[in-house]
Amino acid sequence: MQKPAPSADPVISIAGVSKTYASGHCALKGIDLDIRRGEIFALLGPNGAGKTTLIGIVCGIVNPSEGCVTVDGHDIVADYRAARSLIGLVPQELTTDAFETVWATTSLSRGLWGKPRDAAHIEKVLKSLSLWDRRNSKIMTLSGGMKRRVMIAKALAHEPQILFLDEPSAGVDVELRRDMWNLVRALRDSGVTIILTTHYIEEAEEMADRIGVINKGELILVEDKATLMRKLGRKQLTLQLHGRLEAVPAELAAHRLVLAADGRELVYTYDTQGERTGITALLADLRHAGIRFRDLNTTQSSLEDIFVDLVRQRQ
Repeated sequence: MQKPAPSADPVISIAGVSKTYASGHCALKGIDLDIRRGEIFALLGPNGAGKTTLIGIVCGIVNPSEGCVTVDGHDIVADYRAARSLIGLVPQELTTDAFETVWATTSLSRGLWGKPRDAAHIEKVLKSLSLWDRRNSKIMTLSGGMKRRVMIAKALAHEPQILFLDEPSAGVDVELRRDMWNLVRALRDSGVTIILTTHYIEEAEEMADRIGVINKGELILVEDKATLMRKLGRKQLTLQLHGRLEAVPAELAAHRLVLAADGRELVYTYDTQGERTGITALLADLRHAGIRFRDLNTTQSSLEDIFVDLVRQRQ
């Protein structure tokens, strides 16, 4: 089934939002961002970049120092309850009542938002998260992965139109991560807008429609996933040479090689998204130039490398 296209109509509008804590730490600097209705938006950034602070402000947990936020037209300060009732939040920390059962804690979350009892909806949520068989289990008897599922169930209990997932894969095994991805896609297909923070490129690449990159409190880039992935799709081939080179030979200039390890390595950067990597031509030219190597390996740019590149470009 073809997924519905995200609407150009923003469901969340963030305008000029900054946050400076009493300690003087500036966590966010003038954030402007519109989240489209029905999209999956991934906010990428290293630890301490400001991702959780931004989510906290939109969800009404943290007060901004400057700026304003509206959720489906509702100002998060002037019309807090209407705005917050549209949002489900799955925080990084596992904060559940250890002595409650899965069913009780999920049902309570629904009631906190003034929603009438709906056993069928709670059942549907628990089944979608593979929690139905554990509905009568106390939270303290569950594994970390199961507790994470309970957090998601609690966030979905009041049928929010917007779901925030703050580092949903933190401490989660690969199988559960895949299950969560499938659930997130199903929610998006049902019309729910998803905003997730992550430092896993794989997670953003797998699910997101658009990606934002935040670093040191600044939103430095927002792009469609396909466009950004082309930029991120770089790999490096490192050739460990038999001998030492003083300089890259002129006949290899077209490959834009970089000398490393005091002239004992050649590094070739290529685009994994391109039709041709150019590696075959490079190896042929190396052979013709009489340059021999004893080993080679490939590495993909890390997210940290990408952040450094992006920040450097904007200095």
